[in-house]
Amino acid sequence: MSWQKLDRRTVAVHCAWLAAPLASFVLTLLATGGDVGLRGWLTLAGITVGFLVITVYGVARLTTTRYRISASTFELRTGVLHRRRRSIALERVRNVDLTASPVHRLFGLVVLRAGTAASDGGTELVLDALSKAEAHRLREELLARADRTHADDPVIATMNWKWLRYAPLTFWVFGGLLIVGGGAARLLNGLGVKWWELGFAKEAFSAFGHSALWLTIPLLALGLTLLGVIGAIAVYVETWWSYRLEWTDAETLQVRRGLFTTRLVSIERRRLRGSKLREPLLLRAGGGALVDAVAGGLGNEEETRRRSSVLPPSPRTEASRVALDVLGLPQDTAPVLRAHPAVARRRRIVRGFVFVTLPVTFVLLLLGFLLTSVLVHVAWIFFVIAAPITAWLGLDAYRNLGHGISGAHLVIRSGVFSRDTVFLQREGILSWSFGSNPFSRRAGLVTATAAVAAGEQGYRVRDLAATDAVDFAQTVTPDFLTEFLASR
Repeated sequence: MSWQKLDRRTVAVHCAWLAAPLASFVLTLLATGGDVGLRGWLTLAGITVGFLVITVYGVARLTTTRYRISASTFELRTGVLHRRRRSIALERVRNVDLTASPVHRLFGLVVLRAGTAASDGGTELVLDALSKAEAHRLREELLARADRTHADDPVIATMNWKWLRYAPLTFWVFGGLLIVGGGAARLLNGLGVKWWELGFAKEAFSAFGHSALWLTIPLLALGLTLLGVIGAIAVYVETWWSYRLEWTDAETLQVRRGLFTTRLVSIERRRLRGSKLREPLLLRAGGGALVDAVAGGLGNEEETRRRSSVLPPSPRTEASRVALDVLGLPQDTAPVLRAHPAVARRRRIVRGFVFVTLPVTFVLLLLGFLLTSVLVHVAWIFFVIAAPITAWLGLDAYRNLGHGISGAHLVIRSGVFSRDTVFLQREGILSWSFGSNPFSRRAGLVTATAAVAAGEQGYRVRDLAATDAVDFAQTVTPDFLTEFLASR
């Protein structure tokens, strides 16, 4: 194959970043009646200069970037001032992902990422951007040349829109509002606009202050919650539109999803080291869960976090099924998890009081004695409310602790704000490490960490009995610790 160029429309995609700041500037003009001051006009001048620089750079990059597939390698040449040539062997290609942001989709383009088995982003070649037809053709050629065998494997899961009811139980209900609000405030500050001095903002604050706070505060909280719910549903729909999880051949697990930004993630079976069933606190209360794949070759930490999701928030029964299905485990797999020593329960309750409840109470009391007695009452009310919650969370964290062996997999469960159950291939464990601090040693507890070349790189079995930790690790991976055991 001869050297190929990127699509010409790539330049338009790189210039599309101008739309957001220009739209913000126009909205600011409307909100302030055209009075943005010198700082605002300097910002506009900076946007214009940036546009010219990006355009020139985009054209230069387009004319200097080339790619090709040779007999044994996938090669990429890049660089404007500094020329760079990178290549990866075709047999080392482990995933070929296609991503299209709304701007890419507007111009009919796709970003292709081809990665190897390494855990960092340095072994990934990115083509931004190709025509949709060329990207799919190149993906099929790379996967075929990576010596894969096609087979008709069943679809594991597809989207069920009844799962939308779990969207309000995710982070985006409140986290999305904070992100949007913080971004808007930062943007206005960059334009030199004090949002709290705008006419409509002053009127809103005035009306709020002269109203019955016992009524307006709950109404405000309710309104923000409704906005958060709408935003969470919108994020869910955009992220998981056209979701499909399937084995496209005997060696490739594929996840397809996305409405405006589409993603097509491929995970090679040989790099799949396990699965993780995640149950964040709110989602768990609603009977829901998510599933992540524990796999290598997905890129850096951020890329691994995004690419490893194989199931959206869904019923826990569905999540449990998928977590087992991606590993080829029978659905009747029900590992018996061992309980942890009772002292681990006490440690979790004590840590909650020592690190959260008591420090906050002490600070409120101190401020109360220094400033106003109102804070003294706030302090004891906080303690009365927080103490049982802290104790309950500690007990729940202990109930969630467990570890065991299910055939060829190590099973680890822990967590309170997110109860995670990890199924980890025993043959994928590279090493064990055992850690403790003075307090855990006094309690006779040890945390064992199983290192793997995938996912989080290490998975902890927290607060094992010190007398059982090494023997359990030896049972999981026979012969790993023979020399250590012999020397005891």
